[in-house]
Amino acid sequence: MRIDIVTIFPGFFAGIFEHGVIRRALGEGLAKIDVHDLRAFTHDRHRTVDDRPFGGGEGMVLKPEPIAEALAALGIASRFERQDAIRAGISPQTGSMSRGTTLVAPQTPQFDSRALAPAGEGALQTRVILLSAQGRRFTQAIARELAALDRIVLVCGRYEGVDERINELYCDRELSIGDYVLSGGELAAAVVADAVLRLLPGVLGNEASREFESFGEEDAKIDSDVEGVPRSQHGAGGLLDYPHYTRPAEFSGLRVPEVLMNGDHAQIRRWRREQQLRKTLANRPDLLERAQLSTEDDKLLDQIRRERAEFDALH
Repeated sequence: MRIDIVTIFPGFFAGIFEHGVIRRALGEGLAKIDVHDLRAFTHDRHRTVDDRPFGGGEGMVLKPEPIAEALAALGIASRFERQDAIRAGISPQTGSMSRGTTLVAPQTPQFDSRALAPAGEGALQTRVILLSAQGRRFTQAIARELAALDRIVLVCGRYEGVDERINELYCDRELSIGDYVLSGGELAAAVVADAVLRLLPGVLGNEASREFESFGEEDAKIDSDVEGVPRSQHGAGGLLDYPHYTRPAEFSGLRVPEVLMNGDHAQIRRWRREQQLRKTLANRPDLLERAQLSTEDDKLLDQIRRERAEFDALH
């Protein structure tokens, strides 16, 4: 997996990928991250990357020419040319190297991406993504889609945004990491990179960790039983994760739920599913509308709602 980040603040990423599992992914050659300074693709002495918006209004807009030149230097053609090339069975990437490229975590060994072409196609699976507040909300499902690609190019918006012609000509997707506004797309790029890279095989110490977590796959798609021993985990199926506990068994007068210490995997599994439903109903009820729920889940939800109604009536 290769990730290219186009930004006017390359220094922002100087240390952000030097920790945890992302450092491992880079160090072991499972991924490569290059950060490219947009100002390296300007041609005036002020290195101008922005201008006033047509039609008036507040703020400035990132100009299209430097971004287009940066993408060209990365071997990225327009998305229409890429689509035509894939249909013709040729590679639309030139493989040229960007001016002003800064490698993230230079003291960590970096390696080229796997660059595997899908069967029957001559092009790498590449997607260009614009990060902006107007984009589709980034989710774990999208992270899984992106993790299956060979290369992602992240264009960081700034100021009032990016000239829309860049979006129309080059970007396969426009993503937002939430319903709020940041000062730029750099934080969003770091979030997307982290969420995607941790899903690559070999990045996490335990591969099952990415199956049993918030927003994970539905239970029916997970087969992690070991030597006939039933699982005590339950796939999230789009819900939030269940609560976690560790030693000591008692802390500040609060004990770990007894069900987690009795060794009955079936009971633990049912308790954890109930807790996933409780957490999701309390914190993200919107997720229930599109989650994969079983008949048993529906019964548990009805029970939880009745309990909440009785509690509210008494208080």
